[in-house]
Amino acid sequence: MHSQDVVLRLEEKGIKPTANRILVYNALAENERPQSLSDLEELLVVMDKSSIFRVLALFEEADVVHTFTDGRGIIHYELCGSHGACSHDDGHVHFYCETCRQSFCLTEEQLPAVSLPEGYTQHSLSYVVKGECAKCRKRRGISE
Repeated sequence: MHSQDVVLRLEEKGIKPTANRILVYNALAENERPQSLSDLEELLVVMDKSSIFRVLALFEEADVVHTFTDGRGIIHYELCGSHGACSHDDGHVHFYCETCRQSFCLTEEQLPAVSLPEGYTQHSLSYVVKGECAKCRKRRGISE
């Protein structure tokens, strides 16, 4: 993503674009799958872990990123697709591969509706399917 595009996206979310924030945004944008803090630490060797974490915390607060846990308790970050204020209507299923330990967005699979008892209010919904991804199955010689 071009630097000017990143600056505009961050400004739309009310975030002042600094060098570290642009680096973290680009690292998330350039990968096809959600990233954990450890993943980002490996990608961004010029930044220390605490700096990356502070940027991610700010991004989460401003709806620049959405988060989910992969079923092992590890938080993964993915960029929000909304411009400006987040509508939170882009909920989708996530898949965690137990073989390669990567998480994937299954954007075509929408989250199921959940009916809550009276008095309960939903703030978020996370749906993670665990198994083995197609690439790992193919590597092991297993086909559908």
